[in-house]
Amino acid sequence: MKSSLLISFIFSFFFLGLSQDNPAYVIYNKAGKKVSFSKMEKTILSKKYVFFGEQHNDPIAHWLQFQILEALFEKHKSNLMAGSEMFERDNQAVINRYLNNQIDEKKFQDSCRIWTNFETDYKPMLDFAKLNNIPWIATNIPRKFASQVFKKGVLSLDSLSIEQKKWICPLPFPLDTTLSQYAALSDGEMHMGPNFVRAQAIKDATMAFSIKENLNSKSVFYHLNGAYHSDFHQGILWYLQQYNGVKLDEMITISTVSQLDISALDDENKGKADFIICVPENMTKTH
Repeated sequence: MKSSLLISFIFSFFFLGLSQDNPAYVIYNKAGKKVSFSKMEKTILSKKYVFFGEQHNDPIAHWLQFQILEALFEKHKSNLMAGSEMFERDNQAVINRYLNNQIDEKKFQDSCRIWTNFETDYKPMLDFAKLNNIPWIATNIPRKFASQVFKKGVLSLDSLSIEQKKWICPLPFPLDTTLSQYAALSDGEMHMGPNFVRAQAIKDATMAFSIKENLNSKSVFYHLNGAYHSDFHQGILWYLQQYNGVKLDEMITISTVSQLDISALDDENKGKADFIICVPENMTKTH
């Protein structure tokens, strides 16, 4: 019932989006010029790495994520892989069993650390992957280890077992605190503690390493993550360049932002991504 109601909301907003005076969203390029979904889609389909940066509770973002997943599969078929921040690496075996019809949905949800909005926002895409044999990679570091870095520092991970360390990027991991996304977080360390930036960076590093581990020369990888982790072509993208020598022109980013007035892109949102989906601040939220 919840999923049906959400879909009804989304389609209502889509049809509103056809109206010039009350759009549900507007897509902009990095310079702030309005572009069509078809133009964005055409560009996306030419890239090897596609990052969709979402606001986690935004229904427009989740709906468009699904549209892009379908388009990528239509073009790339068995060469498409997908992955997401929303699943942690030590849950990969459970995800694989679900995708291979070895466990039912209840067993999957009982065995996997899923987000509160899984049912409405991510399950439809995971089930599409299941139906079409698309591998879905759990890319994120287990939250207990990210929390450990935040509380005790990166060196505390040295005490982990070999088995535990396989769920994390190789240690020590590189970190450039001059990158604007991390530099902005540094200001928060006065309140959050001295390990705040590293706790965020190890998530980016682990997600990038997960993609590197699973990708082959023919694969195209579609990744879902919070916008912070790919905005300004930093975060995961920076680590992919370190780990795999990936070039920026092989990657494409989408970001989701909200504004009071979406008729023009605010200056602060320009350049966040190759394409920026701008949604009204009063948009219905999924949770």
